[in-house]
Amino acid sequence: MVQINEHFLKLQAGYLFPEIARRVAEFSEAHPDADVIRLGIGDVTEPLPPAVVEAMHAAVDDMARRDTFHGYGPEQGYAFLRDPVAAQDYQARGIDVSADEVFISDGAKCDTGNILDIFGPGNRIAITDPVYPVYVDTNVMAGHTGPATASGRYDGLLYLPVTEENDFVPELPNEPVDLIYLCYPNNPTGAVASREALQKWVDYARDTGALILFDAAYEAFITDDAIPRSIFELDGARSTAIEFRSFSKNAGFTGTRCAFTVVPRDLTVRAGTEDVSLHQMWLRRQSTKFNGVSYVVQKGAAAVYTDAGRQQTQALVNFYLENARLLCDGLRKLGMTVYGGENAPYVWLKTPDGLNSWEFFDLLLSRGHLVGTPGSGFGASGEGYFRLSAFNSRDNVEAAIDRFARAVS
Repeated sequence: MVQINEHFLKLQAGYLFPEIARRVAEFSEAHPDADVIRLGIGDVTEPLPPAVVEAMHAAVDDMARRDTFHGYGPEQGYAFLRDPVAAQDYQARGIDVSADEVFISDGAKCDTGNILDIFGPGNRIAITDPVYPVYVDTNVMAGHTGPATASGRYDGLLYLPVTEENDFVPELPNEPVDLIYLCYPNNPTGAVASREALQKWVDYARDTGALILFDAAYEAFITDDAIPRSIFELDGARSTAIEFRSFSKNAGFTGTRCAFTVVPRDLTVRAGTEDVSLHQMWLRRQSTKFNGVSYVVQKGAAAVYTDAGRQQTQALVNFYLENARLLCDGLRKLGMTVYGGENAPYVWLKTPDGLNSWEFFDLLLSRGHLVGTPGSGFGASGEGYFRLSAFNSRDNVEAAIDRFARAVS
């Protein structure tokens, strides 16, 4: 008889975003004339930068000729992309990362889940609360947790609350942990972590032998030079951290799929009586299970690092940051308490009038024909909050502010 991975059965009723889609579909079916504005899922709306499109067109032409055709590429990614990633994203900022430590992939979401392949089931795992759901669900699938409790939390995970009281940056754990998920700029709260706060985490990991899994997918939205863009800006991070980045939000690659993970060569963990290289383990995992990102897509991503590509990508980032500013200003004028939206594309707001997160979701949908993301879907500490995404057209963002006024009045 076929055996399944029974850890999947421990997952909650539905992944957050499909549940949102289900509710919106039901509403739209019942109200076919409603013009619903979606500020929920963090999917971009603006076209790819022209430099990226031009490079991808040229790459398609390459694939049409025998002398320039490309079949299987290097599992770690083509050097024409890894070299500028290392040079411009890291070395230009004085960060010690080399091209051979960069692994090109089809998404940071994929990598944050797939990285668990190289870690055993006995690790104690710490996550922030609220949290990007992928970190939790992939650990459940991998068998790293017990069942969910009545609060929706899983036995076996250490939840680190991020709240107004700690400026949405977690305190150090008061018990030993092995793997630590940190995401800054943060999804969902839009918060950033100071250099001092991140250094504490790096020092903790170095002192205890823990490993930080640092999701920097939104680093391009940092406008404050005092805020680190990479965990590797901190002393000691090369021996304590893996970093995940993506082209999805800064260059509009959500539907194109390209990202990268940095695993330093000197990052090791103890296995029995010997030190094991995580760089070599991740390379083996990728070489075995992954055939690499397509040549055409990698050529497009490489165009991000050209002069034109950098300017066009920054224009995209600025566009979404202006959306976030408009949302924050509009909501504050309505008397709402708002966080984030300055160095991140997400706005985190308190639900009004004592409404819980899903009640506020239903209120916005029914009265304003607006869709956001209930904070409770990101964890117990997200209850009473709501996330809005700045990834949308300017017309929709401006209309959404007017609709908020109608919905909460």
